[in-house]
Amino acid sequence: MLQQTQVRTVIPYFRRFMARFPDVQALADADLDTVLHQWTGLGYYARARNLHRAARRIRDEHGGRIPDGLEQLRDLPGIGRSTAGAILALSRNRPHPILDGNVKRVLSRYHAVAGWPGQRRVEERLWELAARYTPKRRAAAYTQAIMDLGATVCTRARPACGECPVAAGCAARRRGQQSQFPGKKPARTLPVRQTCFTILENDAGRVLLQRRPPAGIWGGLWSFPECPADADVAAWIKRSFGSKVYGLRRETPLRHTFSHFHLDITPVRAVLRAPADAIRDEGDVVWVDPGRDLNLGVAAPVKKILESLSQSNDGR
Repeated sequence: MLQQTQVRTVIPYFRRFMARFPDVQALADADLDTVLHQWTGLGYYARARNLHRAARRIRDEHGGRIPDGLEQLRDLPGIGRSTAGAILALSRNRPHPILDGNVKRVLSRYHAVAGWPGQRRVEERLWELAARYTPKRRAAAYTQAIMDLGATVCTRARPACGECPVAAGCAARRRGQQSQFPGKKPARTLPVRQTCFTILENDAGRVLLQRRPPAGIWGGLWSFPECPADADVAAWIKRSFGSKVYGLRRETPLRHTFSHFHLDITPVRAVLRAPADAIRDEGDVVWVDPGRDLNLGVAAPVKKILESLSQSNDGR
């Protein structure tokens, strides 16, 4: 959860997740929908899918015990060099270096390592430094300490250098250039894509959700059927679901931003002319009540629209 999300955001999700899945066996035995539901709102859903896949492999290939070898851990879905090192350092006290965002910031400033850490040469230099400082003894204490140093003292903005226990040796501080390290990611303009969410309502007031493909954005999550932004929506619905609609109404567009593009979403509400059971709950489609807890994994904009539908229905 901490790979791409701040600690204060993660804490309530982590507590709920651990209450629902207290061990690897519980996580492995759960279905993906249940796991994604617990993850809804954290984003980067590939992390949840990988965590679930890793738990099942641990159950099926490792007797339910998390491997204690670096390469065995890195072979599991979603676990890279830094995460594997953190697992072994913190849980087994093994001297494996880590290089999360906090550690990159501390090392970049302490040694004034120029450049964006996403560049290969910069990352390799930071790994060299991380390995140099990781002690043979008390690796767990050191690993936790350097992560906490970056998270609470050597922060991205306004670092508390007066409280830093290693400030005397920090090259960036001596130069008065703390804000210049680590180097910024090269700026680029994010492209904008367009899509249309079709919000199909039946005569019982329920709306249709469709499971997305396992790969790609929001992989495996439930979403409103999505049609091209320039499509004839009524004709697209007829082709896709064999039903005519009435009351077609475009709602206020919303924007969802991913790491590499903006997605402008136009929700279009439509009521099916066919009977309520014309499209059955089976396979990758399901009818849901917007006002109830779905126990399904849905993307943030889908959740937002469902909440808006629930409020509008309550106001009728």
